Amino acid sequence: MSEMLRRRFLLGIGLGAGCLALPALAASEEWRFESIDGGTLSLSQWQGQPVLVVNTASRCGFTPQYDGLQALYDRYRDRGLIVLAVPSQDFRQELASNEDVAEFCEVNFGLDLPMTTITHVRGAQAHPFYKWVARTVGFEPAWNFNKILLGPDGSVVETFGSAIRPESAKITSRIEALLSEG
Repeated sequence: MSEMLRRRFLLGIGLGAGCLALPALAASEEWRFESIDGGTLSLSQWQGQPVLVVNTASRCGFTPQYDGLQALYDRYRDRGLIVLAVPSQDFRQELASNEDVAEFCEVNFGLDLPMTTITHVRGAQAHPFYKWVARTVGFEPAWNFNKILLGPDGSVVETFGSAIRPESAKITSRIEALLSEG
C-alpha cells in the first residue's frame, strides 16, 4: 500500500472512530424527565447501567407489553438494568392525566419500574432525549412501545419496534451482553 493510501486509510479509521464516539459523548448530557411519582428522573443517575427506554400508552394494542417490561425489570434489576417507561399521547392512545396513567399501571400491571409523566417522543415538541436519539441514530418512535436500549456509557446500543416483545431473545440477549461487560 502506498504511503498516501495508508494515510487516507488511517485518517478514515480515525474519523470513523470519532464519529462512533459522538453519540456516547452527547449521551452524557443531563437528560431529565419529570417522574410520574413526583420529582425528577435523570438518565445520569443510572450512568454505568444499561437502560431500556420505552414510549408507552395505556390504550394501545401493545399495552399488555407492560407485563413484559415489568418482568424484564424484575429479572435484571439486581444486575443493574433500568427500564424507563415514558407515557406519551403522541399517538392519541394515552389517558388524560398523569394520575390516571399511574393508577392504571399500578392496578392493571403492578408496575414499580421508573415512569415519567406524559411526554412527547416525536416531532418538534419531543423531549430533548428523543430529539438527540433522532439526530444521532435516526430513530424516532413510529408507534407506542418502541424501545431504545442505552449502553452503560449512555450510547444507543439498539432500537426495537413495537412488535418486538420486551422479553424476546432479541432484547434479552443484548441486555445480557451489556450486563456481562460491566
